[in-house]
Amino acid sequence: METSQLIAKYIGPVMLVAALSGLLNSKQMMAIFEDFIKSPALIFIAGIMALVMGLTLVIFHNRWVADWSVIITIFGWIGIAGGILRMAFPMIAIETGKWMLGRKKMLAVIAVLNLALGAFLTYKGYMA
Repeated sequence: METSQLIAKYIGPVMLVAALSGLLNSKQMMAIFEDFIKSPALIFIAGIMALVMGLTLVIFHNRWVADWSVIITIFGWIGIAGGILRMAFPMIAIETGKWMLGRKKMLAVIAVLNLALGAFLTYKGYMA
């Protein structure tokens, strides 16, 4: 099995569940996000996790190709950047989180985009 397919099998379903949680339980998810941005310790731990995930993806899948699998490479680099941001500049992450929480329609759009991307990656991982 190709590395891209294997990674898509992990990322796709996680994105699907996260997006569905955001869409079906928006009040609960908003409460979780509000609590999250109040904790610099959680933001730092999330930064460590994002950095590890991003580095893992880039180490095993740093492929800049003209097909769907480049999405995985982009996720890796976003994870690296997001992890560094959360660890080195937690206040920027907190302010960004507050800004996003004030835009509920934008969060719904992001959830729908994640749902579509998660479905696509799940398809590529399991069906293609």
